[in-house]
Amino acid sequence: MMAKQVDQDQLYIGIDGGGTKCRATIYSQQHGVLGTGLGGAANPLHGLERTLESIMVSTQMALQNAGLKVEQVHELNAGLGLAGVNLPALYEKILQWQHPFKHMFLTTDLHTACIGAHEGSDGAVIITGTGSCGFALVNGQTVNYGGHGFAQGDMGSGAWMGLEAVKAVLLDLDGLGESTALTQVLLGHFGVKDAMGIAEQMAGQPSSGYAKLARYVFKQAKLNDAVALTIVKTGADYISRLAQRLLALNPPRLSMIGGLAEPLQAWLDPTIAKQVQAPKQPPEMGAIYYAIQSAGQEFKKVNE
Repeated sequence: MMAKQVDQDQLYIGIDGGGTKCRATIYSQQHGVLGTGLGGAANPLHGLERTLESIMVSTQMALQNAGLKVEQVHELNAGLGLAGVNLPALYEKILQWQHPFKHMFLTTDLHTACIGAHEGSDGAVIITGTGSCGFALVNGQTVNYGGHGFAQGDMGSGAWMGLEAVKAVLLDLDGLGESTALTQVLLGHFGVKDAMGIAEQMAGQPSSGYAKLARYVFKQAKLNDAVALTIVKTGADYISRLAQRLLALNPPRLSMIGGLAEPLQAWLDPTIAKQVQAPKQPPEMGAIYYAIQSAGQEFKKVNE
C-alpha cells in the first residue's frame, strides 16, 4: 500500500517537442494538470543544443505556472516525445543528456501523440505540422510511415508546402515557371523586389522557417491560384494515402494532429476525411501517460 501511495504522489511532466515549438505539462495523479509551459523548436535533427534549451524553457515555465519551485524539477518523472528521435543516433544523444529530472523516459513525438489522441488505447495518428508522418499502435505492435525529415520528404507538411511555394515563386520570377499569385505574396512577405531577395531571406532557414509560409499557400489555393492548388492537392493526396496505409491495419480510431490538421481536412479524400476523429488528449498528455506507464514499471522493479 505504501508503494502505491508513493506512486500516486509522484509528479509527472509530459513534453512534446516538434520543429516549431515545445509544450510541457506538469501532472499529478491526485490533482490532475498543475501547470503548462511553452518553449521554442525541439527537433534534435535541427539542433541538439536548441532542443535541450527548449525543453528546459518549457519545463521552467510549467513549474512557474504550477506554483512549484525551480528545484522541484528533480522530483519530476519526465515523458519526452520528440521529433527526430526515430533516428537511432539522435535517440542515443538525448539519452546521454545529463537531464535534471528524477527519471526521463524518451520516445518519439508520434508515439506520445498516438497515446494522447486515444487516451492510452490503440489507434492511429497522422501529424501534419512543420513535418508530416503517420503512426499506429494496434495490438501491441507499432508502425510508422514517413517522418524521414524535411530534405527527404515530409510531403503534405507546412515545411514542404512552404518550400514548394518558394521554388515555384523563384521559377516564376526567373521566367522559367508558371505564373502564380504566390509571387507577389512572398515578395511582400519578405519585403524584397526580386528572386535573389527571396533566396537571401531563405538561405539557411530551418524547416520551421518554411512552415510559416504554408498559410499563404492555403489562402491562394482557396482563391484558385493554379500553382497553390497543385501544392495543396499534392500534399493532401499524400496525407490521404498515408491514412489509407494506417487504416489498413484496422486501428479503432484515426486522428490528425498539428497546425495543418484542420486546413488539410477539407482537401483530403472524402472517404478518409469522414474517418478522422478528433484527438481525445494533446501529445503532451500522451507523454505523461507514457511516463506513468514507464515509471510504474520501474518502481515495480525497484520495489521487488
